[in-house]
Amino acid sequence: MAFRLLGPVSATREGAPVPLSGTKIHTVLAVLLLARGALVADSRLSAALWGDAPPPTSNAQIYTYVSRLRKTLGNRVEIFRKGPGYVLDVRAAEVDLFSFERLDRLGRQALEEGRHEEAGRLLGGALDCWSGHALENVTEHLLQFERPRLEFLRAQALERRIEADLSLGRHRSLVPELLSLVARFPMDENLRAHLITALHRSDRQAEAVQVYGEGRRILDEQLGVVPGRRLSTAYLRMLRGEGPGVPPRRPPVLLPARAAAFTGRTAEAARLRSLLLSRPSDPAARLRAALVTGMPGSGKTALAAEVAHGCAEAFPDGVVHAELHDADGAARPPGAVLGDILAALGEAGSAERTTDRNGLTTRHGLNELVVRYRARTADARLLVVLDDASSDVQLTGLLPAGPDSALLVTSRGRPACVPAAHTVGLGPLGDVDAAALLAETVGAERTGAEPGAVRDLVRHCAGLPLALRIAAARLAARPHRTIARFADRLADPRTRLAALSYGRLDLARTLGRALTRLSPATAALVPWLAAVGPGPFTARLAGELTGLTEAQAEHALEELVDGSLLLAEPDGHLGEGRYRFHSLVLLYADTTPRRELPR
Repeated sequence: MAFRLLGPVSATREGAPVPLSGTKIHTVLAVLLLARGALVADSRLSAALWGDAPPPTSNAQIYTYVSRLRKTLGNRVEIFRKGPGYVLDVRAAEVDLFSFERLDRLGRQALEEGRHEEAGRLLGGALDCWSGHALENVTEHLLQFERPRLEFLRAQALERRIEADLSLGRHRSLVPELLSLVARFPMDENLRAHLITALHRSDRQAEAVQVYGEGRRILDEQLGVVPGRRLSTAYLRMLRGEGPGVPPRRPPVLLPARAAAFTGRTAEAARLRSLLLSRPSDPAARLRAALVTGMPGSGKTALAAEVAHGCAEAFPDGVVHAELHDADGAARPPGAVLGDILAALGEAGSAERTTDRNGLTTRHGLNELVVRYRARTADARLLVVLDDASSDVQLTGLLPAGPDSALLVTSRGRPACVPAAHTVGLGPLGDVDAAALLAETVGAERTGAEPGAVRDLVRHCAGLPLALRIAAARLAARPHRTIARFADRLADPRTRLAALSYGRLDLARTLGRALTRLSPATAALVPWLAAVGPGPFTARLAGELTGLTEAQAEHALEELVDGSLLLAEPDGHLGEGRYRFHSLVLLYADTTPRRELPR
């Protein structure tokens, strides 16, 4: 059985088309194939079929679509229910996307190793896997999630194949193709740079000058920017009569590993990809930026890593990641962070020139690092991931300078350097996604055997990904224990926090570190606020319980909101601000010793 995703979604059996009717059926098939044999939760299928507005009968309709798909495909490909979702066994399937990725990977490796003939053949074969635009006959919701990533992969493979052909001296035959591509994508600087090189090598310098001038005009009129490094370099080499030289190797993708069990957050991931990959409509917008915010343990870092890995192909100058706090929760000096980023970008020796004898970055040294970083990123296409920011001051000097780069920040607060419209907030996981996360680690057979205990465990973890991951890790390490036994331990508030600790993962320690970032007065107030219960409650009530004025209480509560330790509810009917604790934060506050409040 063969399937196509790189064009209209379709299936063939022994060369004969398999009749698939309707956009919804094509969408379900595409989502299952894109999962590559992994579990696809009902919630993910629902998001792909109906977006944020599923019908009340969504689960029943999904069941119907899967049943129809099973019947149509026959016994050549197995689709089976697993926990809270479905799995399509792709081992016996031939999928054009998988073939494309394999050939593209081999072609990229051959190109980096100078095997240009082989690279051109492999990359050409990869591009031949396409038969149109990706996923042509699926819902707009799935298109929004997946097409930008797939089209970027195609564009990158095309650029690499052109590089291979140029290295083999096929510049004359490339000119017609490049002229057509530049006409279709006039703002693609890499394609225009390749065209200038091909024209120059074909002794058509006058046309090459026109191509550069046209590109400079379009970039200025459409985006308000000047040509970037690659286009300018190709033009200057032509003017100097130089050869194209050896293209620099792409820096490595320096990111944390993807989470072993990443489930849910489909809509949030799609929103982040859209923010990072789409060019800004406003020419004055100089940087694509996105912010992931949420309470401690909500999975901000895991989501950022998942999205950054998926977007890496769109940033040919590299992807860098920097942690803004150390393992103990202390903020890292900006000079140390900048030095790490510059070292990742190949700028060696930064620390020696910018630190004093104690190893601390001097003010002059920090300014030098900032200048070097801005120069290094001015014309680059980089993705910079800054993890666990606590303030705008921390981000000063770390923003890439050029318009073609992108910035992804995770924070418990909302730094002002990222527009509010570009913020993705993470709430608790829904019950279905939470159960799917458990099943990914513990095993669907085990969770399926104790559905009631799974529901209880999910409820006690209150949808917090960190709590769920700890619970899943403990259960996976104890296969002889029942889920019900562990759920019973979590049911007792006196033992719940102690149970939610495994190895380096510790929920209470994570929440405790979050309190250290608060002002001393607000941190001291948290245990006293446990008396208000889960809420919602007002600043007036908090003041009455703690002996503070309403204004003092409101100031402290807003600081807790800014640190994602308290949720702000819609104002009440009297216009009073209302607040609510997440149940696990409330439990931590209730078990923390009370100290005398400063007056």
